Amino acid sequence: MPCFTGTHLPLIQAPMAGVQDWRLAAAVSEAGGLGSLPAGMLSAAQLEEQLGALAQATRRPWGVNFFCHSAPDNDPQGEARWASALGPLYQTYDANPADIPTGPSRKPFDADAASLIEQFRPAVVSFHYGLPAEGLLEQVKACGAQVISSATTVEEALWLQHHGADAIIAQGLEAGGHRGHFLSDDLTRQQGTLALVPQVREAVTVPVIAAGGIATPQGVSAAFSLGADAVQVGTAYLLCPEATTKPVHRAWLQSDRARHTALTTAFSGRPARGMVNRLMEELGHFPPQAPVFPLAGNAIGPLRAAAEAAGSGDCSPLWAGQSASLCREESAAVITRWLANGCPT
Repeated sequence: MPCFTGTHLPLIQAPMAGVQDWRLAAAVSEAGGLGSLPAGMLSAAQLEEQLGALAQATRRPWGVNFFCHSAPDNDPQGEARWASALGPLYQTYDANPADIPTGPSRKPFDADAASLIEQFRPAVVSFHYGLPAEGLLEQVKACGAQVISSATTVEEALWLQHHGADAIIAQGLEAGGHRGHFLSDDLTRQQGTLALVPQVREAVTVPVIAAGGIATPQGVSAAFSLGADAVQVGTAYLLCPEATTKPVHRAWLQSDRARHTALTTAFSGRPARGMVNRLMEELGHFPPQAPVFPLAGNAIGPLRAAAEAAGSGDCSPLWAGQSASLCREESAAVITRWLANGCPT
C-alpha cells in the first residue's frame, strides 16, 4: 500500500542544506522513498534551477523543504562582536575578515517560493520552524501538495495540526542539523525520539513521521513500533556519492569523531547538532556573542573556507545526528533499499 506521501516506501530522506542538491533527492525517489530538496539557502533563481533538474530526473514523488523563521533585523554591532570573538581562529587559518558578507544567508518561505511551488507542483512541501502565513499556506495546498512540518514537542505537534499540517515530523533530540522548535527556545522541553513519537502519535490524528537517530533498518523498525506512519532519515545518506558532503566532513564521519555530536548555536545562531570540533570547544556550544539566526553564519563562512582549504574541519558545521558513526559509504539507492528492510510489509 503506498505511503500517504504517494511513494512506495514510507521513508523520507531528510532535506540537508549544504550537503546535497537535486541529485540525492532524485536518487531516493527513484528507489521508492521520498527524496527531499532543501531550499532554505537557495535564491529564487537557484531554486528554480534545482526544481527543474529534479523534475526532469524523476517522475516519482519528491518534496521540497523551506524555513519559516522570522527574518532578523540587521545587527552590524552584534556581527562585529561575533567576528571579533572568532578573530583568533581567523588568524590561525589566515582567513580574511574583509570577506565576511552581510545580511541573512537564509530566508523564510515567501511569495517567490510559493510561485515556484505552483509551477513545479511537488508531492510534498515541508517546513522547519512552524508554518508560513495562512495565505502562503493556502497557495501551497491549492497546488495539491501534502504539507508537513517538524515538531519537537507535543505542543508543537498540536499547533501544527490545528494550523493545517497534513502530517507531522516528530523530530527527536538525536536528529542532526537544526532543531525544528518554534514555540519555545527551551531545549529542556524537547525529547528524544523514543519518548516523543508515541506521545505525538497519541495527541494528533494526522500521520506522524519519526525522525532523529534513525540510521539502520532496526531503527526504522523501532520507529514503526512506536506508532510512526513513516520515518525521516538524513545522516545515513551523508556518505552517498550523490550527496555533496565535503571531503573533510566525509573524513570525520568515517572516524571516531563521529561518535560525539552536540547541539550548538555557533554556526548559525540556532541550535543544530553536529560533530564536536575546535570552534565549538573553544567558543562554547552556545557562545553568547553569536548573533541571531541566521546572521551568525556570515562570519563562519570565510573561516570555514580557509580551514577546509587547509584540510581542517575544526571550523565547519559538520552536521550529523547521534547515529553518525553508523554511516555507510553506499549509493542512495542501496541505502534506501537497506533501510526499507525495517519498514512494515
